[in-house]
Amino acid sequence: MTPEPAGIVVVGASLAGLRGAEALRRRGYAGPLTLVGAEPHRPYDRPPLSKHVLVGELEADATRLPELAPLHARWRLGSPAIALDRSARALRLADGTALAYDKLLIATGAEARAWPAETGGRLSGVFTLRGRDDAAALRAAVQARPRRVLVVGGGLIGCETASCLRDLGLAVTLVDPHSTPLAAALGTFVGGVVAECLRDVGAEFRPGTMVRAFEGDAAGRVARARLSDGGTIETDLVIAALGATRATGWLQGAGLRADPGGVTCDAACRVLDADGAPCPDIYAAGDVARWPIPLYGNRLVSVEHWGNAVEQAGHAARNMVAPPDDQRPYQHMPAFWSSQFGINIKLAGLTAGADALAVVQGTRASRRFLAVYGRNGRSIAALSFDQARWLPAYAQAITAGSAFPPIVDATDQPRIETAAPGFPPPRAAAPAPSRSETVHA
Repeated sequence: MTPEPAGIVVVGASLAGLRGAEALRRRGYAGPLTLVGAEPHRPYDRPPLSKHVLVGELEADATRLPELAPLHARWRLGSPAIALDRSARALRLADGTALAYDKLLIATGAEARAWPAETGGRLSGVFTLRGRDDAAALRAAVQARPRRVLVVGGGLIGCETASCLRDLGLAVTLVDPHSTPLAAALGTFVGGVVAECLRDVGAEFRPGTMVRAFEGDAAGRVARARLSDGGTIETDLVIAALGATRATGWLQGAGLRADPGGVTCDAACRVLDADGAPCPDIYAAGDVARWPIPLYGNRLVSVEHWGNAVEQAGHAARNMVAPPDDQRPYQHMPAFWSSQFGINIKLAGLTAGADALAVVQGTRASRRFLAVYGRNGRSIAALSFDQARWLPAYAQAITAGSAFPPIVDATDQPRIETAAPGFPPPRAAAPAPSRSETVHA
């Protein structure tokens, strides 16, 4: 099939893809622009899906993102990219369409890690929550008032959904292999606060619990979870909150540094080829991008956060229209927020590798506090539980490379409480990333 006219093609029609396309137009790019999306929907906002949509405050189709600049773009929705031919400077869509490009922005994001089909993943009543259609289907299932909802995974999505489901008065059990929720992201010292919140709202929390398989009834609907210790949990609705993998399968064979952990870029957001050289015509942004972050020793990270998707897409667009000798490095302080159990949680920085923690405002017991994470005597992240007023000052201190803890003489600061963060050791069965890490929102 003859390729369509070239120009800039944005693969991924979600937040990063949309904001990147808008930035291209604002930067003066007036040529052909095409946005390719795997889903049939125009770009929409994902954070409300696990909160407002789940509880019925917002319809799934009311989450469409505002378009902030005239795009004058061709939209190719509902047919994902399945292959990239760099020598021909073209990509192929699932419907057989070939799209030529002069420059390419990869913003395909991430995909929910599904429960394996061979251990019950295809049973009716087993859900993941990533996209708009997922949220609409899960909302319909919740409206049927299941007897017990089982949430597998105590990350942000698992905790947010458990909180919302308890607000609806549903019986909820959350299982996680660690001793507390959010242990991998925030450590067990902070995760213990979330465990208390779960129990206070009447959810059952089962720490140190692994699900081996789901079993169904005669109609093919999930009926119970079989556990690694031989026990079972009766349930008629399951939310598998197992994290995400980057949507990079379509890049197999393209000669790029891409795998389920992301697409590796240089500091200017240019994608690296298999030999480690930056491709001058291919950029990446958002959840799918993995890049060196100077603030943390140029460690490769992929950041699954709303703010990063917007900022990185804009920066990539800037470099796409800039001359080769003006490719500026992307500077970003990773940050995320989450609302659960009536608490607003915000994090600035990366907690990975932290060896110390200090509660520098409020108290852990009150569930209103600000904690700082340290590594080798330096402050690397700050976390707020309903204490966001102080967060900008600590984020600034982290950017400056301040000692741990960075602020010790604030006028309303109580006695500083120090503790071990309590990060669990890497699980032996999990593949160890070679040089990168993923930060989830």
